[in-house]
Amino acid sequence: MAEEKDTEQNEEQEDTGGKKKKLILFGVIGLVLVATVILVLWLFGGTSSNEATPRETPEQASNDFENASAPEIGNALYVGMPRPFVFIVPGDSRERTVQIKAQLMVRGEENEELAKKHIPLIEGTLHEVFSSSTADRLKTAEGKGQLRELALTEVRNALQEVTGKPVVEQVLFTSLVMQ
Repeated sequence: MAEEKDTEQNEEQEDTGGKKKKLILFGVIGLVLVATVILVLWLFGGTSSNEATPRETPEQASNDFENASAPEIGNALYVGMPRPFVFIVPGDSRERTVQIKAQLMVRGEENEELAKKHIPLIEGTLHEVFSSSTADRLKTAEGKGQLRELALTEVRNALQEVTGKPVVEQVLFTSLVMQ
């Protein structure tokens, strides 16, 4: 009988000892995972909020307009044109009808509001640029890219005259159909 009690006590001690070992093992694994996550965030994390970014004066910004690739304020937001652009372009053997759906990429809510406010100006400018193209240019990817760049330049120039800043970062074609 005494032997049975001793065996039961030894089994209980082994069970609690095994549980302690498992608990310690899980604790160590957990610490290693937490340390790894912290290390990854520290190495690949963004810039610190302590780093100062130099600001341009309005004079510098207006002088650099021709060299500026885009306004760099805020998150990228997209302003959709309310209607697709439908126009006729001359083709190799006949005229073609083209439909382009476009969106504007802007940075920051202020630029988004400015773009929405000046949609009629933007639509007029884009229609003028699009209808000056030819079917041959619109058939190639290079021609479409050139048309997007020309549209961006013209829209930015028009908005610069009205608002004092370029507002739009990119003109994106979401659909282009030619018949």
